[in-house]
Amino acid sequence: NNYNMKNLLSLFLFALSICFFNVNSQTQETRTLNFDGNSREYIIYIPSNYDGSVEFPLMFNFHGGGGLSSDFMNFYNDMRPLADTAGFIAVYPQAAIDPVDGSYAWLHKAPTSHNDIFFIEAIIDTLSSEFSIDNDRVYACGYSEGGIFSYELACRLNNRIAAISSVSGSMLEDSFRNSYYDLDFCFPVHPTAVLLIPGTADSNPHSSYNGFPPYYMSVEEITTYWSNYNNTDINPIINQLPNTNLFDGSYVEQRIWENGDNCSRIEELKVIGGDHDWPGAFGNMDINATSRIWDFVSQFNINGLIECESLSTNQQINKKNEYFIYPNPTTNELVLNSDKVYQIEIFDLFGNKVMEFKGNSINVEHLSSATYIVNAIDLETKESLSYKVIKI
Repeated sequence: NNYNMKNLLSLFLFALSICFFNVNSQTQETRTLNFDGNSREYIIYIPSNYDGSVEFPLMFNFHGGGGLSSDFMNFYNDMRPLADTAGFIAVYPQAAIDPVDGSYAWLHKAPTSHNDIFFIEAIIDTLSSEFSIDNDRVYACGYSEGGIFSYELACRLNNRIAAISSVSGSMLEDSFRNSYYDLDFCFPVHPTAVLLIPGTADSNPHSSYNGFPPYYMSVEEITTYWSNYNNTDINPIINQLPNTNLFDGSYVEQRIWENGDNCSRIEELKVIGGDHDWPGAFGNMDINATSRIWDFVSQFNINGLIECESLSTNQQINKKNEYFIYPNPTTNELVLNSDKVYQIEIFDLFGNKVMEFKGNSINVEHLSSATYIVNAIDLETKESLSYKVIKI
């Protein structure tokens, strides 16, 4: 009897140790998801501190065109150590093969109906049904074409993505997105923080610092678009980061557009002399792109900065509520709810002035369907208020 009891006790302790190990150890899995008639793969990494009692953020990581998710994770952008300490679930999806050239790609060559935006949404829904996920803190980053795809998520899955980062990857021109890929225009719906890490000497057309019209935007156009959308300060704060590695042929200048809606922010880590690189893994070694990305995006949720307590921002929001523009969205007319006379200026998200008028209403019927920035300048006090307006 004693022998049997010892055996039972040993089995119980062994089973208990197995359960403890499963709950308190890291888990990495390669999973498959049936999507759009294809079996698609993605890697997930669950850190050791996940136990289901707290909602964890999701961090999506997108490899470059022709690449593999496993290589991207193992050699370029290993988020697993950060996931262990910061407490998030890392996801590395695998792009599908483009039938035109046989390469793995997030954006397939025309003619195509392929759209991986909904593949990522399906992963979010799948993981949310199985794990305790903070759906207000879903982030995306990518390299090269993966960086382009991260912008696409910020544009076309904005209701699910809180903040993004793009390394050595540009943003599609609206005309190119719509005409070539038959995709929706960029249409964000909430303040969206963006970190971009471009190289000034990048020779790839889809990530050139100066853009590649009419296909890819320049860095200046990208930062102008997102800073205008978020209503940030017009001029960036510029800092030169320490040039800690004198042999990599490059150094980093930090540019920050802050004080956006809900304390949103745009940041550019401009790698001067940098090529088509992932800093910290190859190319520039003054910064580590992987840690920089998590440090940046993790500050935000779907509403903006998590700790948004800026008095100046709150004052501006209160003033915007006092004098507001309606209807928004609009089809033909915008009215400022005030008896004062205003200088009304309307800009597109690239900073181009498209209309100007004095009064407290303006007809916008002829404007194209898009998001615009409306500046209303009080002609007496010279105070200026800015609004995001959607023309449909």
